[in-house]
Amino acid sequence: MNDDFNSPPGNSGHTGSPNAGWERATIEKLLFAQLKEQQAARRWRLFSRLLWLGVFGAVAWFIYNAENMNASVSTPHTAVIDIKGEIASGAEASAENVVASLHSAFEDEGAQAVVLLIDSPGGSPVQAGIINDEITRLKALHGKKVYAVVEETCASAAYYIAAAADDIYVDKASLVGSIGVLMDGFGFTGLMDKLGVERRLMTAGANKAMLDPFSPQDETQKAYIQAMLGEIHTQFITVVKKGRGTRLKETPDTFSGLVWNGQQAVAMGLADGLGNLDHVAREVVKAEDIVDYTQRENVGLRLAKQFGVSIGQGFYKAAAGAGVQLR
Repeated sequence: MNDDFNSPPGNSGHTGSPNAGWERATIEKLLFAQLKEQQAARRWRLFSRLLWLGVFGAVAWFIYNAENMNASVSTPHTAVIDIKGEIASGAEASAENVVASLHSAFEDEGAQAVVLLIDSPGGSPVQAGIINDEITRLKALHGKKVYAVVEETCASAAYYIAAAADDIYVDKASLVGSIGVLMDGFGFTGLMDKLGVERRLMTAGANKAMLDPFSPQDETQKAYIQAMLGEIHTQFITVVKKGRGTRLKETPDTFSGLVWNGQQAVAMGLADGLGNLDHVAREVVKAEDIVDYTQRENVGLRLAKQFGVSIGQGFYKAAAGAGVQLR
């Protein structure tokens, strides 16, 4: 029998056949071609990822800087900055955000004047003081006018800021004033007595536990806090008198913490006239185009930053007081 019929499949039985070299060369070419295709595919995937990363980076940069693009406006316009909600560190109307907005507005040569669009019940005297001081400094540095326009409310710390403006405009029904200082909190001693709970507190320093909500109020410490609030109130009054000057028609109630409507505020010299943003831009600044310079933090980012401390802060404020407030 012919040995070729006994050879394994695919084996011709002639190891020295020329076909064997041709097959090997063909297989090698196919393997190299496949390897090159795989390398090209990997390079393309890497390029695609880098391309998308660049696109996402460009989009993120655009979103982050979109609010600042108004700073490039050079044609004559009225610059507006929103001061809304609580004036506090970490809030939208924080000194950090408002001061950054002020810098952008004052440094733009096209901005003919700066308008503070206010709707706030007040907040931190520290934050308000920083903003007031910076407005005064920038006005002297750039020689531009600043106008405050009140929407619903301009009370306490908000009025502390408005006092730095050259003129204040209100609506006849706006709420203006509340020039006073407060520090609030709670006391739980009576409830603890009813529940039979004993407060065990150890301190180093006679006043370390001052105004502890679970201990009886100490009259000496109370007098100390009251004196401190009085000093802050005096600082507030000084700022208002400096800002309003001879326009202020002071009465015994002016600095008592009362609030007035817009018409009353104008009559008392706490405001200069009735008018909204459009009126001030058109009739006072003489630049009808309005450009918003307000620095607004991304809501998601702000919530993420605040979430970690909100629970502890909420309990602390309820138990120990929310700190000194101009409200």
